[in-house]
Amino acid sequence: MEVDEIVDVQPLLLTDAWKMFKEKVGHPISHPLIEPIARHVVEECHGLPLLIDRVARTFRKKDKNVSRWEDGLKRLQRWDSVKIEGMDEVLERLEICYEDLKDDYLIECWRAEGFINHANNFKQARDRGHTVLNELIKVSLLERSNKSKCVKMNKVFRKMALKILSQSANSKILVKPHEELEDFPRKEEWELANRISLMDNGVSTLPKSVDCHDLLTLLLQRNKYLTSIPELFFMSMCHLQVLDLHGTRISALPFSLSNLISLKALYLNSCPDLIEITASVEALKHLEVLDIRKTKINLLKFGSLIWLKCLRISVCNLETGYHIETQVSRFDTLEELSIDVDSSKEGWDEIVKMVVKEVVMLKKLTSLRFCFPEVDHLDLFVKHSPLWEKDSCLTFQFSVGCHDSAFAQILESVDNPTHNILKLVNGQGVDPVIIKVLMETNAFGLIGHKGVSSLSAFGIEKMNKMFNCLIDRCHEIKTIVDGHKTSEAVLKWLENLYIKDVPKLESIWEGPVCAGSLAQLASITLCKCLELKKILSHGMIQQLLQLKHLRVEECYQIEEIIMESENAQLVPKALPKLKTLILLDLPKLTIIWANDSLEWPSLQGIEISMCGMLKILPFNQVNATNLQSIKGQQSWWGDLVWEDDATKQILQSLCILD
Repeated sequence: MEVDEIVDVQPLLLTDAWKMFKEKVGHPISHPLIEPIARHVVEECHGLPLLIDRVARTFRKKDKNVSRWEDGLKRLQRWDSVKIEGMDEVLERLEICYEDLKDDYLIECWRAEGFINHANNFKQARDRGHTVLNELIKVSLLERSNKSKCVKMNKVFRKMALKILSQSANSKILVKPHEELEDFPRKEEWELANRISLMDNGVSTLPKSVDCHDLLTLLLQRNKYLTSIPELFFMSMCHLQVLDLHGTRISALPFSLSNLISLKALYLNSCPDLIEITASVEALKHLEVLDIRKTKINLLKFGSLIWLKCLRISVCNLETGYHIETQVSRFDTLEELSIDVDSSKEGWDEIVKMVVKEVVMLKKLTSLRFCFPEVDHLDLFVKHSPLWEKDSCLTFQFSVGCHDSAFAQILESVDNPTHNILKLVNGQGVDPVIIKVLMETNAFGLIGHKGVSSLSAFGIEKMNKMFNCLIDRCHEIKTIVDGHKTSEAVLKWLENLYIKDVPKLESIWEGPVCAGSLAQLASITLCKCLELKKILSHGMIQQLLQLKHLRVEECYQIEEIIMESENAQLVPKALPKLKTLILLDLPKLTIIWANDSLEWPSLQGIEISMCGMLKILPFNQVNATNLQSIKGQQSWWGDLVWEDDATKQILQSLCILD
């Protein structure tokens, strides 16, 4: 079935939830004794469409039997009989998702426990895992967090999942995240557990030993008062597959770590005091994922784990006094490598230069996250790595000249986590290797760059795979696309354009616009572009059939959003998908569009602040029928000029003023 647009299903309002429930249950719900019970049933579903659907199917079988309806409601309120066919196995995979968890972290846990089958490598496992995650989000079992690339489980489903799994003969879990625990739980709570999650608590001490032969997952991350682990603590955990200690204050790993012979994923990142390991790690024959970023532990301590598949380290984990060539390349089965850089460490660039030569030797990588001090080092990698070949499956996150390894979130895509990212910082001019890498880049960040006046200088006609573009603090750029230098459609797949602090920017597009350019552009953000005068100029607006969000902020020369002088023949159906329009601190702005001829068929919300010269809105009683809110200042609203009172009354009912 073809659709125009895929949208996430949000929890329903109570009235809509009741309507859906009635349609699913049918005639019995109209019974005068059944209806009040049914309304309580709907309240227990908390507006979740999937839950409403499943519960309605169950209650439909109760027909008009009032006692069965009442019993069903009581059982639903206790969550002891919500039976959703085929859900037990799914919920088992989601039990740790109540708190915000990174997509890839969750998928790594699934892989470690064998939930993701038929994946020969990490890339296949991640592809499969993200497919499953997206399906779970679509049916509301998981939901996106406000944090970048994180998911969490709805509290209603979490309650149901914990109840169902507590009754399972094959799975006993102990899940107490964020409960301000200071002590490790009692023995009767954990001794038979398959999985334990005590993340984000205040646990400071652990038992000297525990009898947890069946334990598969142990999550103790971000217990910031935990400073030590008893030497015998891991002695009985021979089946443990996932161990997360990141964000604790431990300084050493006990010798009983060597008993974790089934361990597949070990997370020690962000343990700033961790420096010592007394165990023999050679026993960890099944370990695939190791993360020691932001620790003081030396990578050489894990040098015998040459079978690792996924390694995340910081430059400070490398031994500067040692022959570096033996530190990274020994892990020759690596599929994923991430190296964080802290430029405050003296000599970091020299270390990284040597590491580049090591990375070139890794032939099985499918994912590389790396910071190149200079363009020449990127050139070395591209020229000598066998991974940089046509049809290569390498996914990369590269930064060049970056002072730190924090990649801008604007460049990351939740929907496409395997995007190739290139971040170019404080560079000069255009190097051929940058043009070559940009041909494979999906998200590009140009930051503090000098010596170019437009993005076109980087061979824009070859950027056929770019979806996201960030331009920040580039003080010599005057236009993004120079249409005079191209005779074909460009940026055909660009979805998001974010421009900030580009003081000499005069226009987004200068010159003729070839049909098909910017055909997928959905979001434009312009901030602190002090000389910008043209936004939606001649020829450009006709291409923006997919534009949904436009935000303009602190651009002090802007007088018109849609320039009347360059859009005289503008059709009423222009910008058919625009949903949100945000205009902030534009002191010279006088019009959005010269009249009310545009239909604005998709516009839902506008926000206007500190735009004192904007006196007329381009709306009437007929257009913008989907408009739901107008946010602004009371003083601005009071100064607006209206052609008729009817339009003012209609729009005033949508206002949120301060």
